[in-house]
Amino acid sequence: MSKYLLELGVEELPYELIDSISIQIKENFARKLEENNAQHKSIKTYTTPRRLVFVIEGLNEIQPDTQKTFKGPNLKVAIDENGNYTQAALGFAKKFNAQTSNLREIEENGQKYIALEIFEKGKSLFDIIPEIASECVLKVQGSHFMRWSDFDEKFSRPIRWIVSILDDKEIPIEITGIKSSKRSRAHRFCSDVHPEITNVDSYLDIMYEHNVIVDENQRRNVIIKAVEELAKTINAKVKIEDELLKEVTNIVEWPKPVLGSFASKYLEIPEPVIVTVMASHQRYFPLYDQAGKLLNAFITVANYVGNDTSNIKNGNERVIKARLDDAIFFYNEDIKKPLIQRVDELDGITFQKGLGSVKEKVGRIIKISDEIVKSLGYDQYDETNKNILRTALFCKADLTTSLVFEFTELQGVIGAHYAKLAGETDAVVKGIEEHYYPLAADAMLANGLEGQIVGIADKLDTVCAVFALNKIPSGSADPLGVRRAAIGILQTIIQKKLPLNLMELIDFAIARLDIQIENTKKLKKDIAAFFIQRLKGMLTGKFSNDHIEAILHTPNILNNLSSIYEKLELLNLVCTTEDFDKIVSTHTRISKLVRNSFNISDKYTEFEGYYDTSIRDILSSSTELAANNTHKDILHNSHSNVIREDLFKKDSEDDMYRFLLGLSSKKIISYRIFYDLLVNFVPIIDKFFEDVMVMDENISVRNNRLRLLSEVNKEFLRIADFTKIVKNS
Repeated sequence: MSKYLLELGVEELPYELIDSISIQIKENFARKLEENNAQHKSIKTYTTPRRLVFVIEGLNEIQPDTQKTFKGPNLKVAIDENGNYTQAALGFAKKFNAQTSNLREIEENGQKYIALEIFEKGKSLFDIIPEIASECVLKVQGSHFMRWSDFDEKFSRPIRWIVSILDDKEIPIEITGIKSSKRSRAHRFCSDVHPEITNVDSYLDIMYEHNVIVDENQRRNVIIKAVEELAKTINAKVKIEDELLKEVTNIVEWPKPVLGSFASKYLEIPEPVIVTVMASHQRYFPLYDQAGKLLNAFITVANYVGNDTSNIKNGNERVIKARLDDAIFFYNEDIKKPLIQRVDELDGITFQKGLGSVKEKVGRIIKISDEIVKSLGYDQYDETNKNILRTALFCKADLTTSLVFEFTELQGVIGAHYAKLAGETDAVVKGIEEHYYPLAADAMLANGLEGQIVGIADKLDTVCAVFALNKIPSGSADPLGVRRAAIGILQTIIQKKLPLNLMELIDFAIARLDIQIENTKKLKKDIAAFFIQRLKGMLTGKFSNDHIEAILHTPNILNNLSSIYEKLELLNLVCTTEDFDKIVSTHTRISKLVRNSFNISDKYTEFEGYYDTSIRDILSSSTELAANNTHKDILHNSHSNVIREDLFKKDSEDDMYRFLLGLSSKKIISYRIFYDLLVNFVPIIDKFFEDVMVMDENISVRNNRLRLLSEVNKEFLRIADFTKIVKNS
């Protein structure tokens, strides 16, 4: 079996695009080889900032001959009443450049067609590769792709050389005017050296001899080992962040670690600022002592061949000194001003056009936070309550500081540091930093209650404000981060098990907006639907799709988010049991009767999270209940008027009603326990269906039974809409 090597030599690629480009080219080759019947075992990829390399293994130099049958039009269409070929048949033959004498009849599924058998002689890879190579490379897409020279095709950076070899023989190809050869390029510092690649198997070794580590995994390991060993020379430890390591790996071909330092006076700057300057801005690895304290030292990894690194060291030390000089100046200026004064200065920063300043937003955050605190049952004089409101007051104060203006990614972190200097409690300091959490969909959530509540208030105000201004994100665009804000709210409530009614908070947040809203009901509906879409996306992939649908179709889903994981884990636990199948069957039977009898639409309304029940008073009597609330009172109040015991004709009706009363009186502490109660309820319901005809001729009796079933239906919905469960065959 043969191996094919393609090396694309380019100007230095943006590090964040390298993986995407490599994957796309690999996928294009796999598809094109399959289209040309060129079987292969695997495609390996290697990348550096200057080269994209593909090694295709398990190839046959000559592909096998094939005999393919191509079906044409139906025989009735292909041949006229005189037995002559019609234009349809002639066009079919012309398509394959064949004579009509080569046409034959085939039968398929009882129908006759004309067909052509085409013999295709197996192609050589020396014919296939030149045909597909250019398309495989130039079909790649990415941001900021440009046209180079006078070619119409776009690519990330200009292609400078190409190596194209099958085993030890060159396969000549041409891409954007660059013709291939067997000669590569050595390291940038040895640009006049063009090593010859004698065969595919020796490629990696040849390049290593010329100071290029082509395998990015090998290069990454070299960097880790070299950086750790260099740190040990000054008895230091290095914290290697994955993103920084990936970036450094993708900007060097021959890594050379260099140790640098800066004056210890700069360590008075908040540590996150120094680390950000080093890691994010300069791509340095910060160093720490054995106790984990930041040192005034760093390691930079140069793309360098040689041993004299003094110029690299001196140059990088000059650069970081200039950056830290700016930072220490900003820091000293910032701390001259009291934190409370910075809150007033937020009046000069616009939040959103039409929604006033950031100071006004802070006012809304304080009010929403206070509402959340009340809903959680905290007294206004409670220390936690005071800390939360203090956190809300100062949460955006650092937006007026010079350090945040320079290092925007540190908002919250800087505010927390300045709050500590101002003498705020540790809870407030932590809350100011954490209220921005999570910083990404899979990032850490706020640990403290202060950060959780103020974060929810801040994000909810943003979501409601953006929707009120009709700036709803569309497509992949979300410049205001509304999707991330919604996901952050949902994750915090669910994972931290906060017993919050999100719909009530949405109402409250909308009411705090100083803006004219034409249709408040529609606005609430749109916001709720947006949250449910995000919720569904969060759960997809973690749980079964039908289980997710069953939970999302329960009443008032946004009012009791904290129980969602417990419900889904319960369904996952019991879904293979016989009892579960019985519950699904029983609930489906009840639900159909209720929906059909009262004309309830089966259309799911994302706003309300349950069936559109704009019907009779009987069905709306308990739709306001949250899943955890008991509705015994509603049963008694409504049953005195609606469910009449004097209309019961069978003992099974009374038995079901009595069990229902007991069930509805229970506040759910454990969904597993409540599920077991439903399991015990099923035989009682089955007995009811055995004994009575629900659709009785007497309208009063019929409606009484339907009303009874509608209340039973609601008990099942306290866990899930089991009608959405897909039964295993």
